[in-house]
This record gives sequence, structure tokens and C-alpha cells, in this order.
Amino acid sequence: MASSNRTPAGMPSQRQLRVGELVRKEVSDILTRGTMADPDLDGTIISVPEVRMTPDLRLASCLVMPLGGRDADKVVEALNRAAKTIRRDLARRMTMKYLPDLRFVLDTRFDDDDRITNLLNSREVRRDLDAEDAGPEDDR
Repeated sequence: MASSNRTPAGMPSQRQLRVGELVRKEVSDILTRGTMADPDLDGTIISVPEVRMTPDLRLASCLVMPLGGRDADKVVEALNRAAKTIRRDLARRMTMKYLPDLRFVLDTRFDDDDRITNLLNSREVRRDLDAEDAGPEDDR
């Protein structure tokens, strides 16, 4: 039997990953050039670590983080205001049947990692883990 080309539920397809990486590269390059006329974006260095595409490739969620995390909410709002301009610049660089709409979202993965690490190192969790390591008592 031939193997199925379907990806497991919830996992992006190779096409989604490939198009997302192309969009990420071009959006990052557009933001690096600094041609945005918005004062909230003026002089702000913005990284685009990941772009997540919907299965139909019509919406691109761009995870962004300003350098140092300063004024992150203002930067995300400014990017969402400038999304049509960025999409227009993207259309000049990419050839796709349908160019995706852009949505900018703050990348909180590093903050989430720190929060989880702090929770795992907390006294309550340590106590529970130490109790599990001691093993259950036999009731015989």
C-alpha cells in the first residue's frame, strides 16, 4: 500500500511550512529596510521568528518581537495598521495565486518558557516531584 501524504491533525503540512518560511523571509526583509512611515515603528528593530500559515494559505500569522521587548504592544498595533502596506510590498516580491492576509502577533514563546521553568523550579512542584521519587507505599 502507498503511504498517505496527510499530516497528523494539528500539524502544518510541508507546503504550509515552506510558504510560511518564504513569507517570513520577505516580511523580515521589508521590516529591515525601515520604509514604514508609522512613528511607532520608526527606529525599532523587529524580528520575525516564525510565520504560521492557515491550511488554505489565505492568512499568515506573523509572530514578531521588537528588540528588547520595548513597547511590544504598540509595535504589534502599528504593524497591524501597516499590514496592507506590507502586503503590497510582499506582492511585489512574491508570486502566488493568492497572497495571504497578514496578521501580526506578539511572540511570547520565550516568556512562556521562562514562566514554565520558574513553575517547575518552584517549592510546591519540587515537593510533589520529591514525593513521587520516593515511590508509593505498599498497602499490603
